[in-house]
Amino acid sequence: MTTGQQAKETPASNVAPTSEDTMQAVVQDAYGSADVLRLTRIPKPEIAGNEVLVRVHSAGLDRGTWHVMHGKPYALRLAFGFRGPKNPVPGLDLAGTVEAVGPEVTRYAVGNHVFGVGKGSFAQYAVAGEDHLALKPAGISFEQAAVVPVSACTALQALRAGGIAGGVEMGTPAGQTATGLKVLITGASGGVGGYAVQFAKAAGAEVTGVCSDGKMDHVLSLGADHVIDYAKQNFADGSRRYDVIIDLAGNPSLKRLRRALTHSGTAVLTGGEEGGPLTGGMDRQFRALALSPFISQKLTMIVGAERSEDLESLAELLQAGTIVPAIDRSYPLHQVPEAMRYFDAGKTRGKIAITM
Repeated sequence: MTTGQQAKETPASNVAPTSEDTMQAVVQDAYGSADVLRLTRIPKPEIAGNEVLVRVHSAGLDRGTWHVMHGKPYALRLAFGFRGPKNPVPGLDLAGTVEAVGPEVTRYAVGNHVFGVGKGSFAQYAVAGEDHLALKPAGISFEQAAVVPVSACTALQALRAGGIAGGVEMGTPAGQTATGLKVLITGASGGVGGYAVQFAKAAGAEVTGVCSDGKMDHVLSLGADHVIDYAKQNFADGSRRYDVIIDLAGNPSLKRLRRALTHSGTAVLTGGEEGGPLTGGMDRQFRALALSPFISQKLTMIVGAERSEDLESLAELLQAGTIVPAIDRSYPLHQVPEAMRYFDAGKTRGKIAITM
């Protein structure tokens, strides 16, 4: 039984909350800019039978958390709440120490160092499902581990959808590499894009990254063979064609993506920050799925999901040095609004970590 459960069983009118019952957390009561975020004390979360209470040492800032803060695209409010988020504590990525486990949990014990995805990780404690965690690799810091889960899982799944992730994953059959394939990654300097570059290179592909001029050196440092400045060069000008395109940024038209693909190439669409306020570009992804059966090229999409199996694969890749988290900046918990403003400005090269 957790401390939070014990507190719930005692009438609140008789016992004042103590520091053991509460925690520091960043909360938001409404959607909007970073100004809606504030640091306060709230009750520690309680855990269900298959959940783990994690004492958070570090959290990661991902694009999904940014979307939830803004409440855009509006369609996501169907899941997260119409007037404000149902869970007022933002944050998904986390790394920390297991504080308590539910009676149905079998994989983890109190004291284990874990990383993964939880409910409201911008806090001293967060709840995570047992199937959304993995043991943190030895030799990898909590900050490094915290910026992996959401972005790296999305990148891994995008590469799989493109047919080329097998060569980088531990324990996969031989021959599933991307040797000789030309891969284009838009948004290559971001969190997902940076991992996608590393995965594609590890699988043997020739990788071209698309980003802004000021981030080209960063993308090259991740292993990209070529870099395109999206403001000065058109990746779909016909000078090069790619076997696989991982489209993570902006909303290039399907026609433009197809011009950059080989005759039988594959484009994987995820993200898209320049779509309309209602769907955020998801309509383009659904149109891609509808068109794909009628053309020689394959157009597909993914919606990133975090599972223990993928997190365990990522732990092995981290331990082996196959992927290296790129942390642009770290901010303490009370500076989460500043971290979000920096992220919002589009300056991030890689990931942002939040420390407790």
